[in-house]
Amino acid sequence: MSKDLLYTNGVIAAREKYLLNDKIFKLCDSGAEEALRVVSESGFGKGAEAASVYEYEKLVSADEAAIDAFIREYAPSKAEAAYLLSPRDFHNAKAAVKARYLNLDTENMLAPAGLIPVEVIISSVNSGEYAPLGKVLGDAVKQAAELFSEENKTEASGAEIGIIFEKALYVHLHETCARNGLLKKLLTTKADMTNILTALRSAEEEYAAKCYVAGGKISDKQLALLFGEDTEKALKVFKSTPYYEFVKKCVADKAAGLPLTAAERICESYETEYFTAKKYELQKSRPFLYYVFRRRAENANVRILFVCLLAGMKDSEIKRRLRAIG
Repeated sequence: MSKDLLYTNGVIAAREKYLLNDKIFKLCDSGAEEALRVVSESGFGKGAEAASVYEYEKLVSADEAAIDAFIREYAPSKAEAAYLLSPRDFHNAKAAVKARYLNLDTENMLAPAGLIPVEVIISSVNSGEYAPLGKVLGDAVKQAAELFSEENKTEASGAEIGIIFEKALYVHLHETCARNGLLKKLLTTKADMTNILTALRSAEEEYAAKCYVAGGKISDKQLALLFGEDTEKALKVFKSTPYYEFVKKCVADKAAGLPLTAAERICESYETEYFTAKKYELQKSRPFLYYVFRRRAENANVRILFVCLLAGMKDSEIKRRLRAIG
Protein backbone atom coordinates (compact mmCIF):
# COMPACT_ATOMS: atom_id res chain seq x y z
CA MET A 1 0.00 0.00 0.00
CA SER A 2 1.33 3.43 -0.87
CA LYS A 3 2.07 6.07 1.71
CA ASP A 4 -0.77 8.21 0.32
CA LEU A 5 -3.31 5.41 0.76
CA LEU A 6 -2.06 4.73 4.27
CA TYR A 7 -2.60 8.38 5.11
CA THR A 8 -6.04 8.41 3.46
CA ASN A 9 -7.11 5.32 5.39
CA GLY A 10 -5.96 6.99 8.58
CA VAL A 11 -8.13 10.01 7.79
CA ILE A 12 -11.07 7.70 7.12
CA ALA A 13 -10.57 5.87 10.43
CA ALA A 14 -10.70 9.21 12.26
CA ARG A 15 -13.83 10.35 10.45
CA GLU A 16 -15.82 7.11 10.59
CA LYS A 17 -16.81 7.80 14.19
CA TYR A 18 -19.03 10.63 12.96
CA LEU A 19 -21.13 8.34 10.76
CA LEU A 20 -24.72 7.93 11.93
CA ASN A 21 -24.76 4.19 11.18
CA ASP A 22 -27.69 2.51 12.98
CA LYS A 23 -28.83 5.78 14.55
CA ILE A 24 -30.70 6.56 11.35
CA PHE A 25 -32.96 3.53 11.83
CA LYS A 26 -33.59 4.33 15.50
CA LEU A 27 -34.71 7.83 14.50
CA CYS A 28 -37.47 6.45 12.28
CA ASP A 29 -39.85 6.25 15.24
CA SER A 30 -38.85 9.59 16.76
CA GLY A 31 -40.24 13.04 16.17
CA ALA A 32 -38.74 15.32 13.52
CA GLU A 33 -37.42 17.76 16.16
CA GLU A 34 -35.66 14.97 18.06
CA ALA A 35 -34.22 13.59 14.81
CA LEU A 36 -32.85 17.03 13.90
CA ARG A 37 -31.18 17.34 17.31
CA VAL A 38 -29.54 13.90 17.14
CA VAL A 39 -28.40 14.33 13.55
CA SER A 40 -26.91 17.75 14.25
CA GLU A 41 -25.18 16.68 17.46
CA SER A 42 -23.66 13.70 15.62
CA GLY A 43 -21.80 16.09 13.33
CA PHE A 44 -23.88 15.57 10.20
CA GLY A 45 -23.84 18.69 8.01
CA LYS A 46 -21.08 20.22 10.11
CA GLY A 47 -20.89 23.98 9.62
CA ALA A 48 -24.53 24.38 8.64
CA GLU A 49 -27.41 25.29 10.91
CA ALA A 50 -31.06 24.40 10.52
CA ALA A 51 -33.29 26.76 12.51
CA SER A 52 -36.18 24.30 12.19
CA VAL A 53 -36.84 20.81 10.88
CA TYR A 54 -38.06 22.37 7.65
CA GLU A 55 -34.50 23.52 6.98
CA TYR A 56 -32.99 20.02 7.16
CA GLU A 57 -31.91 20.39 3.52
CA LYS A 58 -29.22 22.83 4.67
CA LEU A 59 -27.59 20.01 6.61
CA VAL A 60 -27.93 17.60 3.68
CA SER A 61 -26.36 20.10 1.26
CA ALA A 62 -23.49 20.84 3.63
CA ASP A 63 -22.80 17.13 4.11
CA GLU A 64 -22.94 16.53 0.36
CA ALA A 65 -20.41 19.32 -0.18
CA ALA A 66 -18.15 17.79 2.48
CA ILE A 67 -18.28 14.39 0.75
CA ASP A 68 -17.39 16.02 -2.58
CA ALA A 69 -14.47 17.85 -0.98
CA PHE A 70 -13.22 14.57 0.49
CA ILE A 71 -13.42 12.86 -2.92
CA ARG A 72 -11.52 15.68 -4.64
CA GLU A 73 -8.77 15.65 -2.01
CA TYR A 74 -8.34 11.94 -1.37
CA ALA A 75 -9.43 10.04 -4.52
CA PRO A 76 -6.65 7.48 -5.15
CA SER A 77 -6.71 8.12 -8.91
CA LYS A 78 -8.59 9.87 -11.71
CA ALA A 79 -10.64 6.71 -12.22
CA GLU A 80 -12.22 6.85 -8.74
CA ALA A 81 -12.82 10.60 -9.07
CA ALA A 82 -14.52 10.07 -12.44
CA TYR A 83 -16.64 7.17 -11.19
CA LEU A 84 -17.90 9.22 -8.27
CA LEU A 85 -18.20 12.70 -9.80
CA SER A 86 -18.62 12.39 -13.59
CA PRO A 87 -22.31 11.41 -13.32
CA ARG A 88 -22.94 14.96 -12.07
CA ASP A 89 -21.47 16.40 -15.28
CA PHE A 90 -23.80 14.31 -17.45
CA HIS A 91 -26.77 15.19 -15.26
CA ASN A 92 -26.00 18.90 -15.43
CA ALA A 93 -25.47 18.81 -19.18
CA LYS A 94 -28.84 17.09 -19.55
CA ALA A 95 -30.45 19.79 -17.40
CA ALA A 96 -28.79 22.55 -19.45
CA VAL A 97 -30.03 21.03 -22.71
CA LYS A 98 -33.57 20.72 -21.35
CA ALA A 99 -33.43 24.33 -20.17
CA ARG A 100 -32.34 25.61 -23.55
CA TYR A 101 -34.51 23.55 -25.87
CA LEU A 102 -37.56 22.78 -23.71
CA ASN A 103 -37.67 26.20 -22.03
CA LEU A 104 -37.33 24.75 -18.54
CA ASP A 105 -35.79 26.41 -15.50
CA THR A 106 -32.51 24.75 -14.44
CA GLU A 107 -32.70 26.08 -10.86
CA ASN A 108 -34.21 22.90 -9.44
CA MET A 109 -32.60 20.53 -11.94
CA LEU A 110 -28.88 21.20 -11.51
CA ALA A 111 -26.75 19.09 -9.21
CA PRO A 112 -23.57 20.25 -7.45
CA ALA A 113 -20.58 20.37 -9.80
CA GLY A 114 -18.85 17.16 -10.79
CA LEU A 115 -15.49 17.43 -12.52
CA ILE A 116 -16.60 20.23 -14.84
CA PRO A 117 -17.84 23.56 -13.43
CA VAL A 118 -21.58 24.00 -13.94
CA GLU A 119 -21.10 27.38 -15.61
CA VAL A 120 -18.76 25.80 -18.18
CA ILE A 121 -21.38 23.18 -19.01
CA ILE A 122 -24.16 25.76 -19.41
CA SER A 123 -21.94 28.00 -21.53
CA SER A 124 -20.96 25.12 -23.82
CA VAL A 125 -24.56 24.02 -24.29
CA ASN A 126 -25.70 27.55 -25.11
CA SER A 127 -22.76 28.43 -27.37
CA GLY A 128 -22.41 25.16 -29.24
CA GLU A 129 -18.71 25.00 -28.33
CA TYR A 130 -18.49 21.48 -26.97
CA ALA A 131 -14.71 20.99 -26.70
CA PRO A 132 -14.55 22.01 -22.98
CA LEU A 133 -16.86 19.09 -22.18
CA GLY A 134 -14.61 16.36 -23.54
CA LYS A 135 -15.43 14.03 -26.41
CA VAL A 136 -18.13 11.76 -24.96
CA LEU A 137 -20.10 14.44 -23.10
CA GLY A 138 -19.60 16.93 -25.93
CA ASP A 139 -20.91 14.41 -28.46
CA ALA A 140 -23.92 13.70 -26.23
CA VAL A 141 -24.79 17.41 -26.04
CA LYS A 142 -24.37 17.72 -29.80
CA GLN A 143 -26.59 14.69 -30.40
CA ALA A 144 -29.28 16.08 -28.11
CA ALA A 145 -29.10 19.51 -29.75
CA GLU A 146 -29.51 17.95 -33.19
CA LEU A 147 -32.92 16.64 -32.13
CA PHE A 148 -34.08 20.24 -32.21
CA SER A 149 -32.35 21.31 -35.43
CA GLU A 150 -34.29 22.86 -38.29
CA GLU A 151 -33.40 19.83 -40.36
CA ASN A 152 -34.93 17.35 -37.92
CA LYS A 153 -37.79 19.53 -36.72
CA THR A 154 -38.68 17.02 -34.02
CA GLU A 155 -40.42 17.67 -30.75
CA ALA A 156 -38.06 15.71 -28.59
CA SER A 157 -39.14 14.87 -25.07
CA GLY A 158 -37.20 15.04 -21.84
CA ALA A 159 -37.13 11.23 -21.86
CA GLU A 160 -35.37 11.12 -25.23
CA ILE A 161 -32.77 13.58 -23.99
CA GLY A 162 -32.32 11.54 -20.82
CA ILE A 163 -31.62 8.37 -22.83
CA ILE A 164 -28.81 10.09 -24.75
CA PHE A 165 -27.03 11.19 -21.59
CA GLU A 166 -27.57 7.93 -19.68
CA LYS A 167 -26.03 5.91 -22.51
CA ALA A 168 -23.18 8.39 -22.92
CA LEU A 169 -22.40 8.31 -19.19
CA TYR A 170 -21.78 4.57 -19.24
CA VAL A 171 -19.58 4.87 -22.32
CA HIS A 172 -17.55 7.58 -20.59
CA LEU A 173 -17.20 5.64 -17.34
CA HIS A 174 -16.13 2.45 -19.06
CA GLU A 175 -13.48 4.35 -21.00
CA THR A 176 -12.26 6.24 -17.93
CA CYS A 177 -12.20 3.20 -15.65
CA ALA A 178 -10.96 0.70 -18.26
CA ARG A 179 -7.75 -0.07 -16.34
CA ASN A 180 -9.38 -0.37 -12.94
CA GLY A 181 -10.66 -3.92 -12.50
CA LEU A 182 -12.78 -3.17 -9.45
CA LEU A 183 -14.56 -0.18 -10.97
CA LYS A 184 -15.14 -2.13 -14.19
CA LYS A 185 -16.83 -4.87 -12.14
CA LEU A 186 -19.05 -2.34 -10.36
CA LEU A 187 -19.97 -0.70 -13.67
CA THR A 188 -20.82 -4.02 -15.29
CA THR A 189 -23.23 -4.92 -12.51
CA LYS A 190 -24.80 -1.45 -12.47
CA ALA A 191 -25.24 -1.62 -16.26
CA ASP A 192 -26.90 -5.02 -16.08
CA MET A 193 -29.28 -3.97 -13.29
CA THR A 194 -30.10 -0.75 -15.14
CA ASN A 195 -30.90 -2.67 -18.32
CA ILE A 196 -33.05 -5.21 -16.48
CA LEU A 197 -35.04 -2.38 -14.92
CA THR A 198 -35.34 -0.67 -18.31
CA ALA A 199 -36.72 -3.83 -19.88
CA LEU A 200 -39.29 -4.36 -17.15
CA ARG A 201 -40.42 -0.71 -17.24
CA SER A 202 -40.79 -0.64 -21.03
CA ALA A 203 -43.96 -1.58 -22.88
CA GLU A 204 -42.11 -2.47 -26.09
CA GLU A 205 -38.94 -4.46 -26.61
CA GLU A 206 -37.82 -2.26 -29.51
CA TYR A 207 -38.00 0.89 -27.39
CA ALA A 208 -36.15 -0.76 -24.49
CA ALA A 209 -33.34 -1.88 -26.81
CA LYS A 210 -32.70 1.77 -27.71
CA CYS A 211 -32.30 2.61 -24.02
CA TYR A 212 -29.92 -0.12 -22.90
CA VAL A 213 -26.58 1.15 -21.62
CA ALA A 214 -23.22 -0.31 -22.59
CA GLY A 215 -20.91 -2.46 -20.51
CA GLY A 216 -23.19 -5.13 -19.09
CA LYS A 217 -22.87 -8.88 -19.58
CA ILE A 218 -26.58 -9.64 -19.94
CA SER A 219 -27.35 -9.91 -23.66
CA ASP A 220 -30.25 -8.31 -25.53
CA LYS A 221 -31.51 -11.85 -26.17
CA GLN A 222 -31.71 -12.54 -22.44
CA LEU A 223 -33.36 -9.19 -21.79
CA ALA A 224 -35.91 -9.93 -24.52
CA LEU A 225 -37.23 -12.82 -22.41
CA LEU A 226 -38.52 -10.29 -19.89
CA PHE A 227 -41.12 -9.17 -22.44
CA GLY A 228 -42.64 -12.62 -22.89
CA GLU A 229 -45.54 -14.05 -20.93
CA ASP A 230 -43.50 -17.07 -19.83
CA THR A 231 -41.87 -15.59 -16.74
CA GLU A 232 -40.73 -19.02 -15.58
CA LYS A 233 -38.63 -19.36 -18.74
CA ALA A 234 -37.09 -15.96 -18.11
CA LEU A 235 -36.29 -16.82 -14.51
CA LYS A 236 -34.76 -20.12 -15.58
CA VAL A 237 -32.37 -18.29 -17.93
CA PHE A 238 -31.41 -15.75 -15.30
CA LYS A 239 -30.85 -18.47 -12.71
CA SER A 240 -27.38 -19.02 -14.15
CA THR A 241 -26.51 -15.34 -13.66
CA PRO A 242 -25.79 -13.28 -10.51
CA TYR A 243 -29.10 -11.47 -11.09
CA TYR A 244 -31.58 -14.26 -10.41
CA GLU A 245 -32.88 -12.88 -7.09
CA PHE A 246 -32.93 -9.35 -8.51
CA VAL A 247 -34.96 -10.40 -11.56
CA LYS A 248 -37.20 -12.59 -9.42
CA LYS A 249 -38.02 -9.58 -7.22
CA CYS A 250 -38.66 -7.36 -10.23
CA VAL A 251 -40.93 -9.89 -11.96
CA ALA A 252 -42.92 -10.53 -8.76
CA ASP A 253 -43.47 -6.83 -8.08
CA LYS A 254 -44.47 -6.14 -11.67
CA ALA A 255 -46.93 -9.06 -11.65
CA ALA A 256 -48.43 -7.65 -8.45
CA GLY A 257 -48.84 -4.24 -10.07
CA LEU A 258 -46.25 -2.69 -7.76
CA PRO A 259 -43.69 -0.08 -8.81
CA LEU A 260 -40.11 -1.30 -9.09
CA THR A 261 -38.93 0.92 -6.26
CA ALA A 262 -37.57 -1.98 -4.20
CA ALA A 263 -35.42 -3.13 -7.12
CA GLU A 264 -34.30 0.44 -7.71
CA ARG A 265 -33.10 0.65 -4.10
CA ILE A 266 -31.18 -2.60 -4.57
CA CYS A 267 -29.46 -1.08 -7.59
CA GLU A 268 -28.75 2.19 -5.78
CA SER A 269 -27.31 0.34 -2.78
CA TYR A 270 -25.23 -2.11 -4.81
CA GLU A 271 -21.81 -0.53 -4.25
CA THR A 272 -22.34 -0.16 -0.51
CA GLU A 273 -23.57 -3.76 -0.22
CA TYR A 274 -20.62 -4.99 -2.28
CA PHE A 275 -18.06 -3.45 0.07
CA THR A 276 -20.02 -4.31 3.21
CA ALA A 277 -19.80 -7.99 2.31
CA LYS A 278 -16.00 -7.62 2.13
CA LYS A 279 -15.45 -4.98 4.81
CA TYR A 280 -12.93 -7.07 6.76
CA GLU A 281 -10.71 -7.62 3.73
CA LEU A 282 -10.64 -4.17 2.14
CA GLN A 283 -7.27 -3.12 0.74
CA LYS A 284 -5.74 -0.44 -1.48
CA SER A 285 -8.45 1.97 -2.72
CA ARG A 286 -11.35 -0.07 -1.34
CA PRO A 287 -11.57 1.60 2.10
CA PHE A 288 -11.84 4.97 0.32
CA LEU A 289 -14.67 3.76 -1.90
CA TYR A 290 -16.48 2.03 0.96
CA TYR A 291 -16.35 5.16 3.08
CA VAL A 292 -17.64 7.40 0.27
CA PHE A 293 -20.52 5.07 -0.59
CA ARG A 294 -21.52 4.86 3.09
CA ARG A 295 -21.40 8.66 3.38
CA ARG A 296 -23.55 9.06 0.26
CA ALA A 297 -26.06 6.46 1.44
CA GLU A 298 -26.24 8.20 4.81
CA ASN A 299 -26.78 11.55 3.11
CA ALA A 300 -29.64 10.12 1.06
CA ASN A 301 -31.12 8.47 4.16
CA VAL A 302 -31.17 11.71 6.16
CA ARG A 303 -33.17 13.36 3.39
CA ILE A 304 -35.54 10.37 3.24
CA LEU A 305 -35.88 10.39 7.03
CA PHE A 306 -37.02 14.00 7.27
CA VAL A 307 -39.28 13.87 4.24
CA CYS A 308 -41.04 10.86 5.73
CA LEU A 309 -41.17 12.15 9.31
CA LEU A 310 -42.67 15.45 8.17
CA ALA A 311 -45.20 13.52 6.10
CA GLY A 312 -46.25 11.58 9.20
CA MET A 313 -45.22 8.14 7.94
CA LYS A 314 -44.91 5.15 10.26
CA ASP A 315 -41.43 3.98 11.21
CA SER A 316 -41.85 0.69 9.31
CA GLU A 317 -42.71 2.60 6.14
CA ILE A 318 -39.68 4.86 6.55
CA LYS A 319 -37.29 1.96 7.12
CA ARG A 320 -38.44 0.29 3.88
CA ARG A 321 -37.36 3.39 1.99
CA LEU A 322 -33.88 3.69 3.46
CA ARG A 323 -30.77 2.61 1.58
CA ALA A 324 -28.26 0.10 2.86
CA ILE A 325 -25.57 1.82 4.93
CA GLY A 326 -22.99 -0.92 5.40
